Amino acid sequence: MVARNEKRKVGITLGDVAGIGPEIIMKTFLDDQIYKHFTPVLFGNPRVLSYYKKMLNLEKFQYSSIKGYSNLSHNSLNIIPVWEEEFQITPGTPTELTGSYALKSLQAACEALKSNHIDVLVTAPINKEVMHSEAFPYAGHTEYLMDYFGAKDNLMFMISENIRVGLVTNHVAIKDVSTKISKEKILRKLQMMNTSLMQDFGIDKPRIAVLGLNPHAGDGGVIGNEEVNVILPAVKEAKNAGIMAFGPYPADGLFASGNYKTFDAILAMYHDQGLIPFKYIAGEDGTNYTAGLNIVRTSPDHGTAENIAGKGVADETSFRKAIYAAIDIFNQRSDYEEMRANPLVKRAVLHDERI
Repeated sequence: MVARNEKRKVGITLGDVAGIGPEIIMKTFLDDQIYKHFTPVLFGNPRVLSYYKKMLNLEKFQYSSIKGYSNLSHNSLNIIPVWEEEFQITPGTPTELTGSYALKSLQAACEALKSNHIDVLVTAPINKEVMHSEAFPYAGHTEYLMDYFGAKDNLMFMISENIRVGLVTNHVAIKDVSTKISKEKILRKLQMMNTSLMQDFGIDKPRIAVLGLNPHAGDGGVIGNEEVNVILPAVKEAKNAGIMAFGPYPADGLFASGNYKTFDAILAMYHDQGLIPFKYIAGEDGTNYTAGLNIVRTSPDHGTAENIAGKGVADETSFRKAIYAAIDIFNQRSDYEEMRANPLVKRAVLHDERI
């Protein structure tokens, strides 16, 4: 475990270099004050940064190219080269080659995380279409990380200061959602969410709202029966297990009324049901957190945005938030583990000592 007086080492993947990943990373580290809080380690290629530095006129951006973790600079962005060959970058045009480099960045970062050279991982956006290959037969980052770190399940957990939303199904076609949910799956997601809220966010008795699948949460079975047959039994079983779960609630009413604010998190049945209100409420402050893993990984809540790549207009706020969220979660989890080992130690005391 990292000593509390040490700065956390934040591993960062470069993402697809034809997207906005390099830009949001470079903009984040234009502020020298950021190095007071953590030590960043980027896995990529210095030539990519040099290219975008010149293109975007980011003359104040600085970095240190290093070869080993013993040479980390604690006052600049460290970049560990993971490929050497030169290639032509065309902003806005991802290719199989840019996908292969994104994978190399991810692989190197995961190796470093597994070897404890870094404490947390923050991933820049990838283009899933060009990255998909025999070497990467996954739907995205999350599935790769589950396989790499041996996790059986995960919770896609969108977090911000004002709202937290988790998903039962992630990237599933709407026509298939009803067949992908079950009482057992909802219960697993509730258990992961409850555990994460306690160990990762320091909430002792979290309150969780569960959304229905159908309009009006099914109207008692009039508009679909998933609420009666699947979701409500999962909520009841979760309550019997000591989880403060409530619902199922109609999604539109819970968000529109503001009642979501009375809960510590909301569990949505499918992607758009949860992410549309989350992104509207959180704005640029949203972060994608992968709960349920034995490591801490976050990412910005947006994609590669090839339509604006290389134009200098990408907003780095979500990426910066993802970095600080990863550090906060790592610290909270460390405190939680120490409290479990020594019940007499209070989380607030640990937090005060770290500051």
